[in-house]
Amino acid sequence: MVKTIGYILMLLSFVLFGLMLVVPWLDYPKGQKATITTAIFIAAEVLFYVSIFILGKSFYNKFKNKLMFWKAKSNNSEIPTQSEKEEVN
Repeated sequence: MVKTIGYILMLLSFVLFGLMLVVPWLDYPKGQKATITTAIFIAAEVLFYVSIFILGKSFYNKFKNKLMFWKAKSNNSEIPTQSEKEEVN
């Protein structure tokens, strides 16, 4: 039950982040748009961190590893190092 609440809070934080993209097209003055966007951002961040706290360190590590897909592996890297570049020249 507690994990379900954590997942719901995580989903709600993502929905709030997406909602920030809609705020600029609302018919409010600029100052109110800034206030609404800031409030949504703070609420989304708080919900995200509370959900991470509820779901635990193992979920956080899995989530972090999924987001690090762009990080190149050092042993499988196809980008030549500086010493390899100098050997070619």
